[in-house]
Amino acid sequence: MARSIPLGAYVSGHTALHDVDARAKLFALLALSVAAFVARTPWALALLVVALVALLRVARIGASALASAVKPTAVVLAFALLANTIVVDGSFDVQIIGYVGIELDGLARGAVAVLRIVLLVGFVCVVTATTSSADVARSLVCVLRPLARVGVPVGDVAMIVGMALRFLPEAMGEFDRIVLAQRARGARFGEGSVRVRLSRWASVLVPLVVGLFDRADELALAMRDRCYSGAGGMVMEARMGARDVALALGSLALAVACALL
Repeated sequence: MARSIPLGAYVSGHTALHDVDARAKLFALLALSVAAFVARTPWALALLVVALVALLRVARIGASALASAVKPTAVVLAFALLANTIVVDGSFDVQIIGYVGIELDGLARGAVAVLRIVLLVGFVCVVTATTSSADVARSLVCVLRPLARVGVPVGDVAMIVGMALRFLPEAMGEFDRIVLAQRARGARFGEGSVRVRLSRWASVLVPLVVGLFDRADELALAMRDRCYSGAGGMVMEARMGARDVALALGSLALAVACALL
């Protein structure tokens, strides 16, 4: 899987992670996500990095594919780093200009915040790349089934999550196509004043939003014509195997270790 993988995209394959039960992978994702934010020491973070690298290798996801998945969060990463690093009250360790400078402790905090987000995106990428949206929906129905007794529309919730995972890569691909089309027409998104740049980005966002609403209408009509009445048929009765349980327990043990280190 060396090619680009948009965040949320499923890539068919025959790796060991593809064969793991979706319920085990969702539990592992939850545990590892919690671990990414409770880890406080460099050793705990290093342990999570090793775990992510191992999962990427097992799923056959290359560094370039991971970079493509992280790319949509670049603005958040840059903001998290700058917000922790730049100080304007003169209490800097490295001066930039006047009272503005870089605080080294803030730089370390920002780097840790960026690492946490990259780890989270990486784990999500591994799970979504090896789990189809249909399997995610079925596993959610299985996990949330007890809530149906109190009136929660479990089937509809699972269907919405599955559809979001299905259309997220398409929305990102459509965004890239519109940007390329506008650039081919001479649009320069990095030039001009803030107002000019916003107007140019509007030429991208408006057709993107309109296209998403059109697809939503088409999907709604298709579901109505097929008399869709919920995801009650999404069942996952098979017991999890030894490998599935091992992944779930291993991820839980890793989360506990990160919290204790």
